[in-house]
Amino acid sequence: MREYLIVTFATTTMALMMERTCKQSGAPGRLIPLPKAIDAGCGMAWAAQPGDEAALVELMQSKHIRHQLITRVML
Repeated sequence: MREYLIVTFATTTMALMMERTCKQSGAPGRLIPLPKAIDAGCGMAWAAQPGDEAALVELMQSKHIRHQLITRVML
């Protein structure tokens, strides 16, 4: 098991916007089904390494991507 940074979104639209934005900018992580340990969001989440949090938050703010929750989970 490893620790992952998980970002949840209230809507699938925001989750897909995050995926597109990260791919275009080369930001780390990938879109995954929402882990069962988390009860939030639209059913999709962005997973990345914990050390990527600051860069991802900055990217989301600059692109107006609204997230619901940022947490760390062992997967």
